[in-house]
Amino acid sequence: MALLFLWALSGACLAATDYDQLFRQSSDLMAQGDLGGALELLGTVPPPAAGEEAGAYVSSRMQAARILAAQKETDRAVAACREVLKLFPDNSEARNFVTALEQQRKPGWHTVLSDTLRFLPSLAKGALMTLLLVFCTMLVSPLGGLLIALGRISTVRPISGFCWFIIWFFRGTPLLLQLFFIYYGLPSLGITLAPLTAAVIGLGLNYSAYLGEIIRGAIQSIDHGQMEAAKAIGMTYGQAMRRVIVPQTYKRLMPPVGNEFIALIKDTALVSTIAMVELMRAADQLFNTYFNITALALAAVIYLVLTTIFTFIFEKIEYRAGIYEQR
Repeated sequence: MALLFLWALSGACLAATDYDQLFRQSSDLMAQGDLGGALELLGTVPPPAAGEEAGAYVSSRMQAARILAAQKETDRAVAACREVLKLFPDNSEARNFVTALEQQRKPGWHTVLSDTLRFLPSLAKGALMTLLLVFCTMLVSPLGGLLIALGRISTVRPISGFCWFIIWFFRGTPLLLQLFFIYYGLPSLGITLAPLTAAVIGLGLNYSAYLGEIIRGAIQSIDHGQMEAAKAIGMTYGQAMRRVIVPQTYKRLMPPVGNEFIALIKDTALVSTIAMVELMRAADQLFNTYFNITALALAAVIYLVLTTIFTFIFEKIEYRAGIYEQR
């Protein structure tokens, strides 16, 4: 009985060793480009009997399925996976491979459509956050830019100097650095802000500085005689600016201001660095999860749609603002 046990044990070890040798030979054949020979060799592994170890059988069929899939023989590859699933229905490797092979059988447009429907909800949420940031900045920065522009042309030296410093600082440092300082740096001074608040403050200050110079240039482009004429009929400086000078700058302001706000749509992608999930961050997360370029393509389409809409709106505003100049 002891001799019989040792003989059986040695036979099992030999079988395991034979399977190892078989897999090495099949790998050598694949390296040599003889995929047909590798398939024949893998096909010699028999199904396991009841109670036997099935690892070699499963490995041989899954390896054969990969070779067949590489040869574009999808039906045979699926059949090899189903041999494994017949014995082990819960085998995740075989089940996932069958799903991937079935997906490859579908036409390209069907795959793109299914990916679009899967990714669009997350991208839509990110786009809404992008729009929220844009609209909040559009409410803050024009007012801030106007105040900075009026301060720059003021005859009061401290006010003019302070406004110059704001423009110099926020135009001279990267927006990303400003966001980092507001969100990560201010807590060391005892000021902690929510990501949305920090983003709106950072974007608002940065774009106020740029708009301040744009508005200043537009105001100073109005002929000085306009101010003299307004004062001649009894208007104060504030009334002349509000009723005569500033309204004439609207048409001249629209192209550069519209350009700034279109750039703002894309600059909102920087707030992803301060823990905000806007459109670009949502697309990046989807791509890193699924390694599917469709997510990035959809994000690009959404950005193009948003910038196109804003371009059309600003063109209409420019036309309406300068309608008195139409010839």
